[in-house]
Amino acid sequence: MKKTFKRLGITFACAVMTFTCILSPVGSAFAAGSPIKTSGSGVKMTFAAWGDPQVSTALTSREKYVKASAEDLKSSQSKIDALVLAGDITENANQKEYDAIYSDIVNTGVSNFITATGNHDIRLGKYENAKSKFVTFTNKLNSAAGSSLKISSMHYSYSVKGYKFIVLGSDETQLEEATISKTQLNWLDSQLKSSANKGKPVFVIMHQPLKNTHGLPNTWGSSDKNAGTVGAQSDKIKSILNKYKNVVLITGHLHTGFGKYSYQKVGNIHCVNLPSVGVDNSDGYYNENGLGYMVEVLGNRVVFRARNFNKGEYVSDYDITIYLDRVKSSSLSATSYTYNGKAKTPSVALYDYSGNKISPSNYTVTYPSGRKNVGSYKIKITFKNAYKGNPTLYKTFTIKPKGTTVSSIKAGSKKFTVKWKKQATQTTGYQIQYSTSSKFTGAKAVTISKNGTTSKTVSKLKGGKKYYVRIRTYKTVKVNGKSTKIYSAWSKSKAVTVKK
Repeated sequence: MKKTFKRLGITFACAVMTFTCILSPVGSAFAAGSPIKTSGSGVKMTFAAWGDPQVSTALTSREKYVKASAEDLKSSQSKIDALVLAGDITENANQKEYDAIYSDIVNTGVSNFITATGNHDIRLGKYENAKSKFVTFTNKLNSAAGSSLKISSMHYSYSVKGYKFIVLGSDETQLEEATISKTQLNWLDSQLKSSANKGKPVFVIMHQPLKNTHGLPNTWGSSDKNAGTVGAQSDKIKSILNKYKNVVLITGHLHTGFGKYSYQKVGNIHCVNLPSVGVDNSDGYYNENGLGYMVEVLGNRVVFRARNFNKGEYVSDYDITIYLDRVKSSSLSATSYTYNGKAKTPSVALYDYSGNKISPSNYTVTYPSGRKNVGSYKIKITFKNAYKGNPTLYKTFTIKPKGTTVSSIKAGSKKFTVKWKKQATQTTGYQIQYSTSSKFTGAKAVTISKNGTTSKTVSKLKGGKKYYVRIRTYKTVKVNGKSTKIYSAWSKSKAVTVKK
């Protein structure tokens, strides 16, 4: 049994990274009978997202919610480019259940059916039989819709209007979790590598969530860290997804209503957990039946519009807005300066994924105070206008201390004495480097911790050998709370042959 969240009789507000939502108790009033319609101009692609229909020949009450939700899609005033089913399509994967849900949704008018398997779709009987039923079901739906999508595996990818969907599926029978093979993990990485980091969202569909997301393991009613998750490969999947920008991971499985567990940002990954469209929901602030999202993709964001498909109502208090990272590269006019007592203000240049320079009217650059003394400085870049919501960027530049020069070197027996010009302004001390190689291969170093010192004798050397010597200054500063030495450039080297 899942642990049920006790809804508090107050209004909640939360903000997670680039996502902002207002979470309200069930008592909020919503306009009834509002047909599906895109929110306005600029919508490039739209799809419905459902979790866990779990149509059952035994538990027949669920199907009425699926049928009502399908009718809601059918009555849409806008074209729906796809219906995403994030697993647990059936209760026991028998043919009657597949036939029932096929009849329920085939005439909804959506252009594509993007389906994933859940544990209920594969956990009974032979894996190959479950796979065959799922593949046949998916291909039959898409054929009826006039879609070119045709699959032969439980994991596959497909593009809708130029937006990539990547579907993961277990490679063997499992009761609750999934097995994602190394082959499928490598495939996932290659799919993301070819599609992500282009300023557009990539949608990854997987039935079970990652570990430690969406309130797990508590929302599964367990203390086991893997309970309710995709299982043993969770960390590997997370690592792959985290390598790329604008990845939206859509999961189901938890039967959690709209609320604080619906969205979570994990590194670069935008995790959205779907409520159930068929099974009873719990643990949310809005737990009715027939829930899901109408998803709209715009130029700078993806909006998950919460909807009660059973009642034909938008539940806008639980909408999720994910702003996309559309900046491909950023640079400063200079990242390193030498101290001269004047404030440094490097200019910023940003470029989009088409290689075009982004107008400064779309962002604000905030420089740290000071910027005169030796140190490391962080510039903050926030976005507005056409780039509103783009994740904040930070760029760093360094002011180095002035260097010094070697004044003289005097050879001694297996030693030398080096003298240099004093450089006491914005320095802590000096570092001397010496080597028998003019390229300073295998060089050794000596640190002088007082900036007033101007000479040093280096001993225990090899008599009769020629040594190359150079020097630089340094200053110890705090960088991210840690003491760090910032060095000047090296002086020109001088050579000395020590005596035997």
